[in-house]
Amino acid sequence: MLAYIFLILLAHPFGVIPTNTTTTNGNKSIFILAGQSNMSGRGGVVNNNFDCYIPPECQSNSSILRLTKGLSWEVAKEPIHQDIDYYATCGIGPGVSFANSILKNDPNIGVIGLVPCAVGSTNISQWSQGSFFYNQMLNRTRAALQGGGMLRALLWYQGESDTLNLEDAELYKSRLQKFFTDVRYDLDTPSLPIIQVALTTTLGPYEEEIREAQLGIQLPNVRTVDANGLKVGPDNVHLSTSAEVQLGQMLAQAFLEFGSDPAQPHNFLKG
Repeated sequence: MLAYIFLILLAHPFGVIPTNTTTTNGNKSIFILAGQSNMSGRGGVVNNNFDCYIPPECQSNSSILRLTKGLSWEVAKEPIHQDIDYYATCGIGPGVSFANSILKNDPNIGVIGLVPCAVGSTNISQWSQGSFFYNQMLNRTRAALQGGGMLRALLWYQGESDTLNLEDAELYKSRLQKFFTDVRYDLDTPSLPIIQVALTTTLGPYEEEIREAQLGIQLPNVRTVDANGLKVGPDNVHLSTSAEVQLGQMLAQAFLEFGSDPAQPHNFLKG
């Protein structure tokens, strides 16, 4: 019996057993939210203070859950990344808007489980296979699937940090393709739908190089939503609240265009 408990502890990150992963039902449609700050959400954040405005499109819904840092399910409430991207002040991101839009357009999808994993200021190398953020994402996804459900897509918005350095910009496309390929392999979902966002803001001089790399990805079942033209907040780096809402709706539309179970994703994981 003790050996069995020990094996369970090893199977979960941080030695924590999810205490509430079977909330509502075991038929969740699970979505990974990963990348850096514009996926984590900075809408409504000015001078490190969140204005606490929750737009109608981001209101909580009992059919939208999020996986907490402690690996339990709870009703998603903005800002959904605050306990994951905890070194920053988080605000509105695209995740809840995305989920509400999915439910509005496909009420038969059932319960949506969001798995927040994004962390601000991270570059693509910090998401490489075996890295801390990569492993955390895999561990959180596996924990989310323990209670049952289907992994439906990875939503990815990252790249601003890689505009700072020419070498990073030049290697971005190959690193991004490898990241997508590695995630699919390690989650044993070779055709997992991936929806990435082409950035609209920059931290350095190589924005166009990163955008060209993002728009040039040709992997199967990878779609790109272009954030170019969305309203940016006062810091000229992070999307505004209204833009995050719009982005969530754009991501939802891209997912719905895949059709019904395009990749037949499942919850079987590599042992």
